[in-house]
Amino acid sequence: MNVIKKIIELSDGRTIEIETGKLAKQADGSAVVKMGGTMLLATVTAAKEVKEGTDFLPLQVDYREKYYAAGRFPGGFLKRESRPDDYEILISRLVDRPIRPLWPDDFHLEVFVNVMLISAEKDIQPDALAGLAASAALATTDLPFQGPISEVRVCRIDGQFVINPTFKEMERADLELMVAATEENIMMVEGEMKEVSEHDMLEAIKFAHEEIKKHCRVQKELMHELGTDVNKRDYPHDVEDEELKKAVHEACYARCYETAKSALPKQERADAFDAIKNDFLATIPEEELEEKTPIVERYYHDVEKEAMRNLILDEGRRLDGRATDEVRPIWCEVDYLPCAHGSAIFTRGETQSLASVTLGTKLDMKEQDEVLIQDDQQFVLHYNFPPFATGEAKPQRATGRREIGHGNLAMRALKAVMPFAPENPYAVRVVSDILESNGSSSMASVCGGCLALMDAGVKIKKPVAGVAMGLITDAERPNDRYAILTDILGDEDHLGDMDFKVTGTADGITATQMDIKVDGLSYDVLEKALEQARRGRMHIMGEMLKVIPEPRADYKPFVPRIVQIRIAAEFIGAVIGKGGETIQKIQKETGTVINIDEEPIPGTNLTEGVVDIASDNADNMQKALDWIKGICAVPEVGKVYHGKVVSILEFGAFIEIMPGKEGLLHVSEIAWNKTEKVEDVLAVGDEVDVKLLEYDPKAGKMRLSMRALTEKPEGYVEPKPRTGGPRREGGNGPRRDGKDGGNRGPRRDGGRGPRRDNNK
Repeated sequence: MNVIKKIIELSDGRTIEIETGKLAKQADGSAVVKMGGTMLLATVTAAKEVKEGTDFLPLQVDYREKYYAAGRFPGGFLKRESRPDDYEILISRLVDRPIRPLWPDDFHLEVFVNVMLISAEKDIQPDALAGLAASAALATTDLPFQGPISEVRVCRIDGQFVINPTFKEMERADLELMVAATEENIMMVEGEMKEVSEHDMLEAIKFAHEEIKKHCRVQKELMHELGTDVNKRDYPHDVEDEELKKAVHEACYARCYETAKSALPKQERADAFDAIKNDFLATIPEEELEEKTPIVERYYHDVEKEAMRNLILDEGRRLDGRATDEVRPIWCEVDYLPCAHGSAIFTRGETQSLASVTLGTKLDMKEQDEVLIQDDQQFVLHYNFPPFATGEAKPQRATGRREIGHGNLAMRALKAVMPFAPENPYAVRVVSDILESNGSSSMASVCGGCLALMDAGVKIKKPVAGVAMGLITDAERPNDRYAILTDILGDEDHLGDMDFKVTGTADGITATQMDIKVDGLSYDVLEKALEQARRGRMHIMGEMLKVIPEPRADYKPFVPRIVQIRIAAEFIGAVIGKGGETIQKIQKETGTVINIDEEPIPGTNLTEGVVDIASDNADNMQKALDWIKGICAVPEVGKVYHGKVVSILEFGAFIEIMPGKEGLLHVSEIAWNKTEKVEDVLAVGDEVDVKLLEYDPKAGKMRLSMRALTEKPEGYVEPKPRTGGPRREGGNGPRRDGKDGGNRGPRRDGGRGPRRDNNK
């Protein structure tokens, strides 16, 4: 084995190790990245030939976590890893996005990048190492990848920026970004913040880039040692026809420019562009048409893109006629769905989101069971993008990676203003169904979701709006000749050099997602773009607040109400009952849903029970509440209770004075006068008032009295207690032999005397 190891020294003294040459040697490239006890194995394989008709980069990135990495069994019936979950898909996207732009335009071989978590130290976050692992594996191949890149998490904790913090440290962060970059340029940014300023976000990106530069330099050393920095694979290139390329440009550019300038609606514009291409194809001899059509389509795509970009750069005009900083017309409506807990329609131009809110109990929370993360998510947002939203005639399939990514971004945008337990006991699910799309449906989901939450009466801290931005630059002078676009169209997203989405309140950013496709973009341009995004965001928020300025004062009438109480930890078992018998009985008889969790008491080593009672009927909820309070109540000596007779014995009756708490009413305590038989006075099921005379909390025993609640009869004499006096039979009466028959005294021999046989 030719094993090579490289060490990256982090600024805080920790190290990251890159190793290659030991594992997965039949792949085109592989590397193991190790930090502490956490290890990720990344592999790269590439096809030898281009699939027919492929004119794009078929790159597939998969991030998977193995449960054995942390010594755990997978959940579920099969007890093995299956399809990737949302978390793994989101990390796959974070690795894919910075890698995808860094390939030659004419490289169309299938490439598969697989990253596996194979060892997991408890407090190290492996997702922050996945981008580095993928890039290191690519660095060991002869593929024409134009990296290397690396990716880090940067957080602001107690006012200081920290790279790749632990799970524990993350709890104190007010800013969290995943930043990916080459040594020269930022490629991708994604994260969430607690109303952070644009300036602070830029400073975090700069801080992260300085760390990434060190990672890239070490990878370049690895490439030089392996020789992969110069020895690149030859691959099938696109067929070029310079004469045909010139003909397409001359015939189509001017018409494309005029069409781009015409401000036609989306579908009409697309039809007009198709007509220009088809008119040119009609000039090609029929015998050459099949061969030249793919080449013409490629050249025409470049001409169309050039025309649209030049229109924006030269005239400051956009495809729909807007100015560069202008937001499309907006209209909103709330309470559109009469039976939903909250709903809203948000429409901006040709993009429309139907957002809904559902409120539930703790039992409805999403259970997150990752290798290193086990949690219940109180707030989720799901995003759906059906084909009809763009007029496509095709079947609707399972949720795709894009939908999961867009939904996660919208969820992070709103999470910063959501009220969580104990302030808000509800599980909250927002669904954004995209009904029309022409640019930034994820930001429409943020706006629609915010309106729906306010319509549902969820007391969000502040309204949140989002806007999608774009950037068009001159390839020769990217920092001098550029145009920043507010509220981009789908076509502008495709033709631009950067697209980024920013969400936030009036006081700061809550989430962002940024993808940069151009080299050498300065931070000054980024700063201007973020400021223009802030102005656009404020305009959109102003339109939203015209419809509903704040959350409704109360929930809709049909929303289940939740009452939360806290009980001492020792009563949790009593409320649940043996095998859940008690809590199931309460739920069945009151028609409520009850959930109990044991939580730590802040500042102590103690715990307490948190009980949520949910019902859409106030009387039923009160009944369940009183029942549970009764179980948890501590009996008070001297207090009068109204109880029920639950059983009768010869010496008295047991009375249930509280749910699950029974005391003894001795026959002598029923009445002042002698009661011959308990059954003469009481029957099972009778309800009586009793006074608690004695209570032993350790044994749980109670002594009750009925007669203590009535006046003592005149002349009443308390019976003398029985003594050990003579009895005619049994007891300890006199012995026939005349010896003491009371408490028998000691035997003459002091106990059991010696056996006659002298054995012990």
